[in-house]
Amino acid sequence: MMKTMNARDIVVVAASLGGLQALRTILSSLPADFPASIFIVMHIGAWPSQLPEILQADCPLPVLHALDGQPIAKATIYVAPPDRHMLMRDGVIVLSSGPKENFARPAADPLFRCAAVEYGPRVIGVVLTGKLDDGAAGLKAVDACGGFTIVQEPSSCAAPDMPKAALQAVSPNRVVPIESMAAAIISGLTDDSHRGFSMDGRERIVLETKIALTGNSSPSDLERLGHRSSMTCPDCGGVVWRIGNDLPLRFRCHTGHAFSALSLESEQRNGAENALWSAVRHLQESLLLVEELVSLAESERRSEVKELRVRKDRLQATIEATRQLALESSTSTAEKLA
Repeated sequence: MMKTMNARDIVVVAASLGGLQALRTILSSLPADFPASIFIVMHIGAWPSQLPEILQADCPLPVLHALDGQPIAKATIYVAPPDRHMLMRDGVIVLSSGPKENFARPAADPLFRCAAVEYGPRVIGVVLTGKLDDGAAGLKAVDACGGFTIVQEPSSCAAPDMPKAALQAVSPNRVVPIESMAAAIISGLTDDSHRGFSMDGRERIVLETKIALTGNSSPSDLERLGHRSSMTCPDCGGVVWRIGNDLPLRFRCHTGHAFSALSLESEQRNGAENALWSAVRHLQESLLLVEELVSLAESERRSEVKELRVRKDRLQATIEATRQLALESSTSTAEKLA
């Protein structure tokens, strides 16, 4: 029977692109008497998910979608269900429909922050493969509250963004390839190293956890978290506050939506591309109308034929220029995601 000297018994895991195989590799290597509870967030959005059933095939521990109000049991793996943040309070699981973070629900950062506030040094935070940087701010909270931090070696990731962002945010206790991750987690249960508790940012961690738990935010809360920026929220159009002054650079709007600079830039890039293609469509429709007017004017030998032809040529040139901008934006996004 495994025993823990330091009572680390809460393991929170973040995974995204490439995470399924990574999780299967880890969970298949855990013992059936694993003396901790594991909480997993993958970015599945609101779509129906069979993730627990898939992971169960390789895992000796029970794997299930978390239920609201469910008591937390050891030697059990809880997976965040679709469209719900998975949180915890007073020994039970809390599922929240609170504001999305990094444009995702479930998201890893709310889980990590909540675990850090509730359990402090009893927590092991793990960031695996994935795009963008969900999990980095949460891992920083785990570290600040005295928890143990592990990051997948970026070179072993299908998508190294999340681990790289985590490494910018904290100096983790372990950085290991996926093949060594289960051993690192098991070792972390009894590792006697302690970094102590940091009060820096503690108020922000607690307040952001409250927002995730209640789904409620207010300008007064955000004034305590940071300061207003000149941006607006792409989700709801609300006023946006910058949170803190360190990495990862983060923002929240007055309704509670939270996002990192990296995820916000990605969303804005996608929005710009969509706007450009929409402009191409509108311009093409204008061109069709002008072509109809040119044809009609030519058939009736009207004096405005020359002016209409000039308008047609200008529209064609504008369409081509706008189309090129849209293609460049699309290529840039594809390269970013490659």
